[in-house]
Amino acid sequence: MTRARFDADGRVLTVTLDGPSRKNALSFALYAELRDRFVGLRNESGVKAIVLTGAGADFCSGGDVHEIIGPLTTRTPEQLLEFTQMTADLVKAMRTCPQPIVAAVDGACAGAGAILAMASDIRLGTERSRIAFLFVRVGLAGSDMGACAMLPRIVGLGRASELLYTGRTMPGTQAFEWGFYNELCSSDELHPRALQLARSIANGPTVAHATTKRMLYEEWALPLDRAIDAEARAQALCMETSDFRRAYEAFVAKQTPEFKGE
Repeated sequence: MTRARFDADGRVLTVTLDGPSRKNALSFALYAELRDRFVGLRNESGVKAIVLTGAGADFCSGGDVHEIIGPLTTRTPEQLLEFTQMTADLVKAMRTCPQPIVAAVDGACAGAGAILAMASDIRLGTERSRIAFLFVRVGLAGSDMGACAMLPRIVGLGRASELLYTGRTMPGTQAFEWGFYNELCSSDELHPRALQLARSIANGPTVAHATTKRMLYEEWALPLDRAIDAEARAQALCMETSDFRRAYEAFVAKQTPEFKGE
């Protein structure tokens, strides 16, 4: 059974799905554990950025066929909704935790695994990685864990429609060309590059990064004029921080600013 490892390295927390013999497949318990930990990150001020990855050669193959898919076929409607709401709450927790999440994706990245990558803020991948939103292959809709809302914003409506209707596998190179990945790395370089990127984010202005993440999420549902006004209010609050003042003082002194998350 896949377990989650949480390893802190300074200001960066690495979350590793650790079940390589099962391609890091998800279980009911792991869904709940990840949901609870991402909810808790709202109050972990020492964590400034997150790396999400899988152990071994794969990211995550999605829900375990024997531990999740099979049992779901015998559950009551109420129990099914309880499960789908739990998975939805995991994505909401990822999107509302203040720390930016960098997904490091290699190998299999399918089903709910593809959703976890999609729900991250930045995605790094490899040429050998394979993305598949394969819900249709088990008779389910593509409207799972926010895919119909989020995936079109990443790759475009037509491309998202094709991926969700067919459940086909998207090679790593195409995932990069379509904008799903921010960068392509070799398998050996993937995790070091993700850590490097996460550390650079963690060393930046904490309040400002959290505000950027929150506004990217909240402005999906706002008309343009309201979004612009919301950004005015959010930026004004950032201007009250000590980080803003320190950045100005460092600029005047021709130095690199040191951000303290204040």
